[in-house]
Amino acid sequence: MNKKFMLFSFVLFMVLIVSMTFAVMVGSVSVTPLYVWKVILSKIPFIQNAIEQDWSRSQEIIIWQIRAPRVLLAAIVGAGLAIAGAAIQALVRNSIADPYILGISSGAAVGATSVIILGAFSFLGIYALSISAFLGSLLAIALVFFLSRVGGRVSIFRLLLAGMAVSFILTAISNFILMMSKQEGALKAVMFWMLGSLAGAKWNNIIIPASIFFVVFGLLWLHYRNLNLLLLGEEAAVTLGVNLQQFRIQLILLVSLLTGVLVAVSGSIGFVGLIIPHIVRLIVGSNYKYVIPISALIGGIFLVWADAFARIIIAPQEMPIGIITAFCGGPFFIWLLRRNNYSFGEGD
Repeated sequence: MNKKFMLFSFVLFMVLIVSMTFAVMVGSVSVTPLYVWKVILSKIPFIQNAIEQDWSRSQEIIIWQIRAPRVLLAAIVGAGLAIAGAAIQALVRNSIADPYILGISSGAAVGATSVIILGAFSFLGIYALSISAFLGSLLAIALVFFLSRVGGRVSIFRLLLAGMAVSFILTAISNFILMMSKQEGALKAVMFWMLGSLAGAKWNNIIIPASIFFVVFGLLWLHYRNLNLLLLGEEAAVTLGVNLQQFRIQLILLVSLLTGVLVAVSGSIGFVGLIIPHIVRLIVGSNYKYVIPISALIGGIFLVWADAFARIIIAPQEMPIGIITAFCGGPFFIWLLRRNNYSFGEGD
């Protein structure tokens, strides 16, 4: 593998570690990086006995139970949305596509709204919100997939149109539920969730998104050649041996699963899947052998910093992280549109 790529990946990984350390440090109660790593290392078997426990119980709770899972979830969500965006852009051969183009976010929002406002799936306890949001996302992609099939084949053009239509309908359903509710507290909770938040991060709700992320990441990276061939067009991809319909279905299911799980735990966080793949292609080109891992690293770094700013910019209150990503993504997208020398596919 290219030595420059390996070196660049290592540098980005170290930047991610430093960013995560800083994000754990900042907040209403400041802690030093030494204590951050002491507490974290004290939780690792075999070396925990070698760590001198000279921190207070309150510091351990803040670092390990509150901030560390939140920062780790931010890295996972950022990395996941970035690789999902990169994959979707290859699938539809459109540089302005992102994971939410298939209506997955809107479906998850319906599920979450049903739990918060109507009390659906209350028997599931703390898992009700995540499970209902995930089920909503599955319903959305099932509808989109069904509507996009023509003669047993998936039409990309119909897929995009179906995604938009389903997204509008599901958003209308969420808004209708909100309008009918008179629970002020619940309304605020739903709006906050719809704008994106990692405030509910706990160690027990990180396992599933982390596992799904690594599985999807591995599968996308293994199929980087097929992703590269998609950029060449349908005829070229088929000529070079890609089973186009089968690969598209696999790609749609993988991206939908990943995005649905991430939206379930973080709410709707826009622009990450749009801007990060663009930045990566400007740096390393369009070869998905490099685009997938670099997108994951830069996406993780971006969302860790976005979440840190969301926590401190209007402290002691917290700003929805979707507002931060929109402030970053909007101007970037405008700048991208004004550039004349940017291309998608070969030649980047």
